[in-house]
Amino acid sequence: MSVTLKDLVIKTRSYRRFYQDIEIETQKLLDLVELARLSASPRNRQALKYIIENRPAQNAEIFKHVTWAGALPEWDGPEDGERPSAYIIIMGDDSLLPPVHNAYHDAAYGIAAQSIMLGATELELGGCMIVAVKRKPLSEYLQLPEYLQILCVLALGKPKEHVVIEQMPPDGNYNYRRDEHQTHFVPKRSLQDIIIQSPIADNLAVKK
Repeated sequence: MSVTLKDLVIKTRSYRRFYQDIEIETQKLLDLVELARLSASPRNRQALKYIIENRPAQNAEIFKHVTWAGALPEWDGPEDGERPSAYIIIMGDDSLLPPVHNAYHDAAYGIAAQSIMLGATELELGGCMIVAVKRKPLSEYLQLPEYLQILCVLALGKPKEHVVIEQMPPDGNYNYRRDEHQTHFVPKRSLQDIIIQSPIADNLAVKK
């Protein structure tokens, strides 16, 4: 049975616990960045740059500079042995952009990151897009020039947890949660909640 794009999207969740000892080869990371390279780029600026990392010592340093699961304040992130086995750091190259570029960067790295994450899912891997990054110290550790700004860190590995999509509760609480078995639940709004019934499309009906 063939895998559809919808199947990949549903399976592409934010995973935060991994089999840390399962390595991700450098070529696989390059293949994932290739998907980003071939993806759409606003105004075709192609001003994103990437760092790939899969060495344990360097991974440990990167791990120190990212923040995990803001909706789970009691959880300090994955323990040693369950941490990512690779990272892809997405950066914006300010030397290739006009002075006002924040909106461009936001759109560009979102497209690139999703392409990478879908590709990771296809490889039976998983990951988490992390924007809560200690950018200055991480930039200093990576010895980045000033014109490269860190936009997003993708943590990658073989997932060690189960993530379930569920209906958003009536009170609108969108925070993800975990049960005693460490199953991760992610509430999603329904389709009818996100479709706007405009006057020029008043005959549109969205079924539950």
